[in-house]
This record gives sequence, structure tokens and C-alpha cells, in this order.
Amino acid sequence: MSRDLVSESITPHAGTFDATAMGIGVPGLPAGFDWRGCSYQIVEQLKAWKHSSREGSHAQGELYLRRHHYELRMSDDTVWTVYFVRQSPKSGNPKARWFLYTIDE
Repeated sequence: MSRDLVSESITPHAGTFDATAMGIGVPGLPAGFDWRGCSYQIVEQLKAWKHSSREGSHAQGELYLRRHHYELRMSDDTVWTVYFVRQSPKSGNPKARWFLYTIDE
């Protein structure tokens, strides 16, 4: 099995978000994503975890939830690690919130 680092924004399938998850303050996983001109469906969520960090450069800063990570089995039988950023990126597309981090083949 090989793992490829991708680190690119992906487009969630519109109107397919998990509204129940969004109601409790976590991102609602969509049914799938579009990436590089192809459409992929989520078959199974394998793992989920969160990443937090301190605000600013000082250790005494407030702790903020930054990212929600998911490990997903996709319709082409690859395993994607994706993440959702809680704050819009400072550079690039401000609407980009979902990113494909790695693909395991």
C-alpha cells in the first residue's frame, strides 16, 4: 500500500451534508467530493479526530479547535485522509474549507 501526499482543496457534493452533525457543531460530511475533474463517493468513515492549537505565538493563548480530520474509504476503494478547516485560509480561495491530505492506494 502506498500513501501519496496531496494537500489540495476538494469540493464537497452540494446539498449532501450531514445536517445532524452540523447541528452539534461539527462539520457535516458530504456524500462525496469532486477532485481534479472526477467525482468520488464516500463509502465508509473509518476514523475521525480533531486538531487544536493555541491562538497567537504565546503559550498562554486560548486553545482553539482548528481542524476536523477524517479517514474515508472512497468509491474507487482508495482511503483518503481529508480535513475541514474551521477558519477560512488566509491565502488562496476563502471558500475552500475541505482539503484532501493523503490518499492510500
